[in-house]
This record gives sequence, structure tokens and C-alpha cells, in this order.
Amino acid sequence: MKTDYLFTNSWFDRHKAVWGPLLNELSPARILEVGSYEGNSTTYLIETLASKRDVEIHCIDSWEGGIEHKAGGSAAADMTEVEARFHHNLKVARSRASHEASITIHKGLSNTQLPRLLAEGKRGYFELIYIDGSHQAPDVLLDAVLGFELLSAQGIIVFDDYLWQEPLDGGVDPIRCPKVAIDAFVNIYCRKLRMISAPLCQLYMQKMSH
Repeated sequence: MKTDYLFTNSWFDRHKAVWGPLLNELSPARILEVGSYEGNSTTYLIETLASKRDVEIHCIDSWEGGIEHKAGGSAAADMTEVEARFHHNLKVARSRASHEASITIHKGLSNTQLPRLLAEGKRGYFELIYIDGSHQAPDVLLDAVLGFELLSAQGIIVFDDYLWQEPLDGGVDPIRCPKVAIDAFVNIYCRKLRMISAPLCQLYMQKMSH
């Protein structure tokens, strides 16, 4: 009997037109994603890359949800069920892969899990890093800076939700949006990054030097 994915959204689908050629050109074997949710991006990476070669994917998520996922938030969700769907979806993707997809799950907040990876000797280890965790600017900035240290030379770092804004009664709070943090990171690291042209809902950058 065919087992299907259990996704409750299609947020990642719109990015596949960019990710397809990018993954085909880069063909990364070691990937880190910050923020996994139901595994939309993780399963796509397995489908696309593990059809050609063995891959190693590290997933960081607390499955506690952000402000927008809490009761009354704009994207309220039962995070226990979200985490269960993540594990189900990974199992489906791995069962369909023709090559080994090694998955390491780091359950916890990125502000503890990313430093732990550095302490374990993973500096410059990952060829692709996907930042799609918290939408809060301080969190995004920390993920970006630590992610840069974990990224290999010529590796790609991708930021999701560049223009995402939380609907608030008092209007937009820039500190509760990713954009200001991503802009700060890009400006500070401008001599070490190369921007890759792509639609503005995500930003793609290549690390040119340490």
C-alpha cells in the first residue's frame, strides 16, 4: 500500500522552481536546516538529492512553535501533531530514496543547538544551510551568524520569509519580522557573500570566504 505524506500546507512548493536548479548545480551532500516543521523542505531535499547520492541532513527544531503558532496566533497549530507529521513524512521520503539519507534530529532551540554543532567540530562542514526557524529578528540574526560559521566555503545559505510580516493590531513590528535581521547580516558580511538572484520571498547567498 502506498503511504503518502501528511502535509497541512504547501508553503514550500513555490520555492521548488528555484531550489531545483540550485540543488542540481550544487549537489550538496551535507545539509543543515534550522526550522523543520512538518518536513516539507526536508522531504524535498531527500527526494531530489538522495535519488543520486548519499546525503546527510541535520534538522534543528524545538517543535514548540513561535509566537504565531501559540493559541490565538495567526498560524496557531498543535505542535505535537506537527512533530508527529514531520517524523511520518521523513519515514515516507527515506523509504522512497534510492540512496542513503542520513537524518540527525537536534531537538531544541537553535541558540543551543547551533553552538553545540560548532563545539562538535562542524565549523565549515555544511554545504547548504536553510534558515527557516524563528521569525523574530534577534533569533534570525543569531541563526545567520552561527550558520555562517558552520557553512563551508562556496556553500549556500538560504533565508526563508524575507518579507514575512506578522499581522498585529498595532501594525508591523520590525523586530518581529526576519527582514531587519537578514539585512543586517548581509550588510555586515557583504565582503564574504555573493548574492544569488532569486525571488524575494527567499534570499540565497554563497559564502566566498571565511
